[in-house]
Amino acid sequence: MNKSIKAIVAVMLTVVAVVVIGCHKPDEPNNGGNNGNNDTIEEYEYVDLGLPSGTLWATCNVGADSIEDPGDYFAWGETVTKELYDWKSYKYSAYVDGRYLLNKYCTNPFCGYDGFVDNLTVLEPGDDVATANWGENWRMATGDEWRELYQNTTCELTTQNGALGRLLTSWNGNSIFLPATGFYMDNELICTNLDLYWTSSLQTDSQVSAWSFHSDWDNCHVCGTYERCLGLCVRAVRACQ
Repeated sequence: MNKSIKAIVAVMLTVVAVVVIGCHKPDEPNNGGNNGNNDTIEEYEYVDLGLPSGTLWATCNVGADSIEDPGDYFAWGETVTKELYDWKSYKYSAYVDGRYLLNKYCTNPFCGYDGFVDNLTVLEPGDDVATANWGENWRMATGDEWRELYQNTTCELTTQNGALGRLLTSWNGNSIFLPATGFYMDNELICTNLDLYWTSSLQTDSQVSAWSFHSDWDNCHVCGTYERCLGLCVRAVRACQ
């Protein structure tokens, strides 16, 4: 093999090594709707959507193998998957006199175990599944950050590589694809045509619920009706560099 051919092979191997970094499968396009304009940190890709806050969004879900993969499902404030998503198995609840009471992330003593309150309304890093799984540069988005996302992008129902989801496209031409996920109730995955993603924000009017991003058809919004014990997917963010 002459020197020219060796040089070409070396370049090709370098390109392949770059392509397999991140959450995408090596045999699928890695553009996320952005014509390849993605950056990588700690082997996870993110995209700059030109948002007012400068928040950078990951191109895939926590636990996903590709952009179109829903990834793993987590109860709110838990960092590992499990077989059953209910109040009995929820990490931050205690069963007392026929009720499940909260022992963390509670601002109302009526909902807290033995009147417990800690006035925490945003997940701490140790309870943030993005931080726990991807490292300190990553975290779950707050409810306000999800609102900023859909208020500054167009939300289009579409399919990508055969997967149903929503493509959120920014004014700068960059976009992220949010695959339809559904959610786990007990041990059953339901409503698989919906986009449902946890935020890191507690729904303080309810206590037993947390804010989540919700999209059906092309309507994107944040809602606070999903109970914390349910299993939802997570999309990570990081601060602007």
